[in-house]
Amino acid sequence: MNKKHERTLEAIFKLPVQSNVAWKDCEKLLQALGAEISEGEGSRIRIFLNNRKAVFHRPHPQKETDKGALVSLRKFLENAGIKHKEQKKL
Repeated sequence: MNKKHERTLEAIFKLPVQSNVAWKDCEKLLQALGAEISEGEGSRIRIFLNNRKAVFHRPHPQKETDKGALVSLRKFLENAGIKHKEQKKL
């Protein structure tokens, strides 16, 4: 994982929830974590990571991910065993 991926992961886990995280950065982070990403119908994408599955919608026409999707992505990452370094200290 490079620095940009780490910053994206930090933004996903940051509270209060961010509103300026680009979805393409989230997808690149997921790929760096080893997720399998496949296209669904329309703007849907299926993600498989550490034996966990999720379906998300790519945001359009805006590039940024909405807050609700970031919360869902955070929960998916937590369920897949991915934690931000600040959480690991707790």
